[in-house]
Amino acid sequence: MHVIKKKKILEYCNSYPIAREALLIWHADAEASIWTRPMDIQNTYGKKVSFVGDKVVVFNIKGNAYRLVVRVEYLFKSVFIRWFGPHSEYDKINVSEI
Repeated sequence: MHVIKKKKILEYCNSYPIAREALLIWHADAEASIWTRPMDIQNTYGKKVSFVGDKVVVFNIKGNAYRLVVRVEYLFKSVFIRWFGPHSEYDKINVSEI
C-alpha cells in the first residue's frame, strides 16, 4: 500500500514521541501490505482495528493508548492519513466526519 503522506506520520511522531516507534512500525507494515478488502486488514490486525463505513479504518496504536484513523482506497492501493491522537481525544471526535 502507498501511505499518503509519510510527512504526516513524522509530524505525529514529533507531537507524540512516545508513540513514534509504534507509528513507524505501522507505517512500514502498511507500506509492505496489499489490502484489497477490509478482511485483509482484519486478518492482520484482528481486534486492534475497527471499521467505520467502507473505507475508514481505525487502528489501535501502542497498546490502544493512541488511535490512527485512515481512509483506505483499495482499488488504488492507497492509505490516506486522516487523524492521530491519544485515545482520550479520539473519544471526542466524530470519525465519520474527518
